[in-house]
Amino acid sequence: MFGTFLKTPTSHAAEILAQEGYAFVVIDEEHAPFNPETTDRILAACRATGIAGVVRVADTGQILRVLDCGAAGVLVPHVDSPERARQVVAMARYRGGARGFSNTTRAGGFGATGMAEHIAEQDAGVAVVAMIEDPRAIDCIDAIAAVDGIDAFFIGRGDLTVAYGAQSQAASEVRGAVDAITAAARKAGRRVFVMSGTPEDAAELSAKGATGFIMASDQGFMRQGAKAVFQSYAAALSEKQSV
Repeated sequence: MFGTFLKTPTSHAAEILAQEGYAFVVIDEEHAPFNPETTDRILAACRATGIAGVVRVADTGQILRVLDCGAAGVLVPHVDSPERARQVVAMARYRGGARGFSNTTRAGGFGATGMAEHIAEQDAGVAVVAMIEDPRAIDCIDAIAAVDGIDAFFIGRGDLTVAYGAQSQAASEVRGAVDAITAAARKAGRRVFVMSGTPEDAAELSAKGATGFIMASDQGFMRQGAKAVFQSYAAALSEKQSV
């Protein structure tokens, strides 16, 4: 599956990415200027265009809000212990969890979905993705992977690089952490998501078991496209003037 982060507070990027065949977008409430109303509008656009809208929440207190708005899943930062993993799962699940009930939301068809049906659909259909981005998490990664209700890991190579004091994601400590995470996921039957900057990097991570790939962000795509167009026009006009 291919997706990208959304950093700009508009629904347009999600609609365009859906048209281009992307499977999901991650609305980044942790590192971008989103408010609840903006996230709500983007999730509505995701549902309308058939692309999965996942929200990276800033803290677990936001899980209920984004799931009620119709998020297909949550990406939760700094899941660094089995206790933290269980807390995250509880916030996202009705049965056996602690999610507050309401079916008068977008997730419940604004009341059109009955109570039992809504509970069953949400508990079965909402994805809980734990971000593994701390050395402490690597020390107990098998125990985190064993927590029932954790559907997938997202490998936070950037934060791991900083935490280890490494110079790049190619450092041995970071590569070792990636191997530990993918091995634990494989053993527990969890999926693995990664952010990848090149096709070659994605291929290497795919060989380790990753199946979800986040490429850049809407801002990154805008920068790449703007740069390519600018350079092509500048080169063409420079050649014409030199004739």
